[in-house]
Amino acid sequence: MTTADPIMSRITQGVNDFRTGDPDCARTALLEVWADIGAAGDPLHRCTVAHYLADTYDDPAEALVWDVRALDAADALTDSRLHDYHAGIQVAGFSPSLHLNLADNFRRLGAFPAATRHIDAARECLHALGDDDYGDTIRRALAEVATAITAGDTARRPTH
Repeated sequence: MTTADPIMSRITQGVNDFRTGDPDCARTALLEVWADIGAAGDPLHRCTVAHYLADTYDDPAEALVWDVRALDAADALTDSRLHDYHAGIQVAGFSPSLHLNLADNFRRLGAFPAATRHIDAARECLHALGDDDYGDTIRRALAEVATAITAGDTARRPTH
């Protein structure tokens, strides 16, 4: 069950803007949320907004900044706080995706050793994913990014 959370509703609206093809509008909305919550705000809000803000940037260096913020916020997030918003999910389930995103950004920047470290960190967390569509998506993307790292490929993935 999801508990009403006006900040998460604003984040969801920004994500919807992004998914419907308006990254500039999404970025603006999500940056406004970030300004309202602040760098020391609720870890759930910080993790979520930073994770999605990263996706609005084509530049891997800019995306990297937000992905680092998302991982930092996840480190401060507790399952108890997460369950206040949505029962049944755990913080550990965020780690594979967060590390995958960092790996992909480092790969696109040509920082292959750093990318490999995050691929390894993501693999260590895969047990936290369910045997469902989301888990399959993350595992597939992890394999794709790992292959690109091995090939020294810095091209943007079409599913970024």
